Amino acid sequence: MNRYEGRRVLVTGGGSGIGQATVLRMLAEGGRVIAADVSEAGLADTVEKAGDVGDRLGTVVVNVADEASVKAGVAAAVERLGGLDALVNAAGILRSAHTHEMPLEAFEQVLRVNLVGTFLVIRESIPALREGSAPAVVNFSSTSAMFAHPYMAAYAASKGGIQSMTHALASEYAKDGIRFTAVQPGSISSGMTDGSGQSKQSVGPGFPEDADFTLLGKLLPALGQGFAGPETVASVVAMLASEDAAFITGTEVRIDGGTHF
Repeated sequence: MNRYEGRRVLVTGGGSGIGQATVLRMLAEGGRVIAADVSEAGLADTVEKAGDVGDRLGTVVVNVADEASVKAGVAAAVERLGGLDALVNAAGILRSAHTHEMPLEAFEQVLRVNLVGTFLVIRESIPALREGSAPAVVNFSSTSAMFAHPYMAAYAASKGGIQSMTHALASEYAKDGIRFTAVQPGSISSGMTDGSGQSKQSVGPGFPEDADFTLLGKLLPALGQGFAGPETVASVVAMLASEDAAFITGTEVRIDGGTHF
């Protein structure tokens, strides 16, 4: 299935985890993709895993929390692709702590990378998306935006903001033909959740040493097959950013194996 034949895509967080899996999925479907990440090592890993795809894969180092970096990175991506048809905002970080012990700097960092970073990339991409073919944006919310995930107040706040922003943007740019959707991953094994990601924008949660793990029992998938791999989310993202989802906008899709019925 080559749904992305000739389709031009920018994926942030493309150096590890779900972002990397999304890059690989869209390349497999014939797309031209720019993978953006703060980690050069992560981007090199993505290029290696992609194999021989000719000139259909490019990379750009971007810190989504930095306005100047985003402006330069998105401009470079659009120039390299000759336009933009789809944007996937997968870059993000997770910091876990007892809320009463969490430094303001850490709380603000999560909001800056996850929420403000998503806004900055979207803002810089909209002019190109307006000129694109069947333009679509897929943002990354989380099951934490709607359900109780202890020790993750900052993360939940950032993902709730992304979800609300997605709805607002879908309304604002509907007449421009740009679709905005969000995914809500949960119970997914990735660089963010297991700490193995190379990207500094995809860091493990590091629960407090005295965390009450009985509070996390309800975060296990109901399907009984353990955490799913990042490719599980990438397949849904690929659908939402393709023309198969032409009648889907202003909503979110939960991908959690039934963790939250």
